[in-house]
Amino acid sequence: MASVIATANPDPERAAARRRLTWPRGSRLGRLIVALNVLALMVLIGGALVLNELRSGLVTARIDSLITQGELIANVIDQSATVGEPEPGLDAATASQILQLLFIPRSQRARLFDAHGQLLADSYAVADRVEQSGLPPARKPGQPVFRLDRRGDGKPEAVIAARRALQSEVSRAMRGDLVAGARRSESGDRVVSVSIPIQHVRAVLGVLTLEAGDVDEIIAAERKALLPFILVAVATTLISSLLLNRLIAQPVLRLARAADRVRLEGARAISLPDIARRNDELGDLSRALEEMTHSLSERMDAIERFAADVAHEIKNPLTSIRSAIETLDLVSDPIARARLLAILQQDVSRLDRLVTDISNASRLDAELSRDAPRPLDLARLLADIAGLYGAQVRPGDAPFSVGVTYHAAPDLHGPTQLMARETPIGQVFRNLIDNARSFSPADGLVRVTLARARGKLVATIDDDGPGLPPDNLETIFERFYTSRPKGRAFGGNSGLGLSIARQIVEAHGGEIHAENRRDSTGKVLGARFVVGLPEVKPGGSHE
Repeated sequence: MASVIATANPDPERAAARRRLTWPRGSRLGRLIVALNVLALMVLIGGALVLNELRSGLVTARIDSLITQGELIANVIDQSATVGEPEPGLDAATASQILQLLFIPRSQRARLFDAHGQLLADSYAVADRVEQSGLPPARKPGQPVFRLDRRGDGKPEAVIAARRALQSEVSRAMRGDLVAGARRSESGDRVVSVSIPIQHVRAVLGVLTLEAGDVDEIIAAERKALLPFILVAVATTLISSLLLNRLIAQPVLRLARAADRVRLEGARAISLPDIARRNDELGDLSRALEEMTHSLSERMDAIERFAADVAHEIKNPLTSIRSAIETLDLVSDPIARARLLAILQQDVSRLDRLVTDISNASRLDAELSRDAPRPLDLARLLADIAGLYGAQVRPGDAPFSVGVTYHAAPDLHGPTQLMARETPIGQVFRNLIDNARSFSPADGLVRVTLARARGKLVATIDDDGPGLPPDNLETIFERFYTSRPKGRAFGGNSGLGLSIARQIVEAHGGEIHAENRRDSTGKVLGARFVVGLPEVKPGGSHE
């Protein structure tokens, strides 16, 4: 009896623990799902946080805005604060008043320099704004007054570098070039700066510098706004990864472990009811594995029964041969010795037939799996087989005195095609005809008829023998079952012919059964074997 593995956990607490979303400790596939999902999310988050395109776009847009604003202010200063003839110059008081009247946003800083690079006006000073920065930590005893670091935020080095950058920018603008770019301010902040020369005709009267330090603030605000979405995305990804692990990786792992238990513990079947009920690909896989292992279990049981039957059938002639050989030395009568030798010859012939038929039966599955079905004209095949048997008829030499005829039903029109393997199907009808001839009387007749019924091609093989016992209509299809007619040589049948015939017919999706032919009074006229095979249209589709 095949044992069954039930891998569904009967313990409700352990089953509930498995259903919870847990980290896939024992599943490489589960960890891979989580890792790939999180990696893809991290790439997306990293790109959003870097914001290179946004930063570049903000800087470009800020520069354009400052240029437009600075050119407007420079034109106003040129028109209102230019004094002196024939050498023009800037009136510092008027320029400072213009900067005070013009609206300068708090995020911007405007500075005005004269033709010598001296600062004339500063919007921070005009608006009474004071730059704020945090105090450095308290100085420890023996520590230098100014601690140098890489950034130098708020330290003399940073101030000097920022002033040099501003001075370089103003010097370039003094030559009449518009200068725009990003640099560090004296407080160490990143600013977008535009220096526009103030020109009267062709003379450079001064330089207007506009700075905007809100780009980093905007980017920081954008990143802060993205934070809730990032947290939600991370949580969603982790939950979805754990769900995928629970719904895919863990069931696959359970299937693999169940298959290992079948392989290692010698069990015959897999049972995963909780997975088999799923209406998805994993449910299909679980059901397919269950059906496969069940089929393999049945095949193994059949092989075991077949091996036992073979041992039993071979043991009988071997026992008879051994008994005859042991008796042969004790018998001196020539007639008795001849009878013993005849028995030995019959047993050897029976043993040879048994070995041959057992070999054919054991190769049958492999042959059926290797040979692909092809369109086959059943009427032509039956006519050819009947013609071959007709050529073997020799009067008075049973069973070769039994003729074989083929007839098609009157209503059988058109092609009679089926998808089949020609050699095995031919073996089916040869076995049935041989069986019918062995039970037919001398000079009898075996009739093969082909008809069509309910989308199937139905072939019947009738003989004129004694018929079949009603209780044995199914038994005769069992392996090694034989019932020899009178006059038939002992050992002429192995009992495998009808079993092989049924196996081949069922492999082709057909059916076979036996019945008795009777007249109107109920008298048995002979045996009849009926074979039904699915018919296909000439194009290859089933009826």
